[in-house]
Amino acid sequence: MKVYALVGESGTGKSTSVLHFCDEHNIPAIIDDGILIVNGKKIAGTSAKYENNYIKAVKRATFFYDDHREEVANVIRMTALNKILIVGTSVKMVNLIADKLKLGKIDTYIDVSEIRTSKEINMARYMRNTQGKHVIPIPYMQVEHNKLKKILQKGRKLFSKQAKYIGEETIIQPHFTKGTITINEDVYKEIITHTCKKIKYVKNAKILDYDFTTFQSVTIEIELNCPLEQNIVELLEKVQQKVNEAMLSYFKIEMYAVHIRLAAISPDR
Repeated sequence: MKVYALVGESGTGKSTSVLHFCDEHNIPAIIDDGILIVNGKKIAGTSAKYENNYIKAVKRATFFYDDHREEVANVIRMTALNKILIVGTSVKMVNLIADKLKLGKIDTYIDVSEIRTSKEINMARYMRNTQGKHVIPIPYMQVEHNKLKKILQKGRKLFSKQAKYIGEETIIQPHFTKGTITINEDVYKEIITHTCKKIKYVKNAKILDYDFTTFQSVTIEIELNCPLEQNIVELLEKVQQKVNEAMLSYFKIEMYAVHIRLAAISPDR
């Protein structure tokens, strides 16, 4: 059996990406957060997200408990698997899981940055940090509802590029969440307009449209007061750059798009 490992920090979207990655590489089995998933369905184990504190969750995810470890290891032995992928937050963690389940040496390590863009990773971190949402890559009906504090939503059904059904996600609020951070949209808008007005020759800036939850985009109306010889395109591109830098610096949000509408220009005499 060939063993793969997908490695990335918590909240970078590993569980969201794993079903598509496994489908593309013909990997039928996944070990993620203490559960064994085969062909998009849970067949053994208990999710670490059911635990009521962080320490227990880590122990569950790394198969510290004998009964849990033996259950999953036995099912792996009885199932004719040619490939399996382990999901973890570090190389040390996936190596430990492989050792606990007696899977042998890991053949291939994949960093989450190899299969997700920086924008997707930053978006996943934003959702985790602000909303506390976690993904389990199994169908909603397979989640043990009585063990969870709160089921957030059913997530979505996942299909391959050939429209073949490959599995489902369930989005949950675990017991051990550290809480959520709520940022009013007016804060984002204030930071953006303040950033724009600090740029030389920008007289005024106003937010016309925005989306800070899905595509991370904003449309800004700009008024300029600048010399006639000023390169307007370069100036507006600078506005886009500074807004991107500010959102990344303050909130770790990598903007999908910053649209600029030039509303007025007056010569600087």
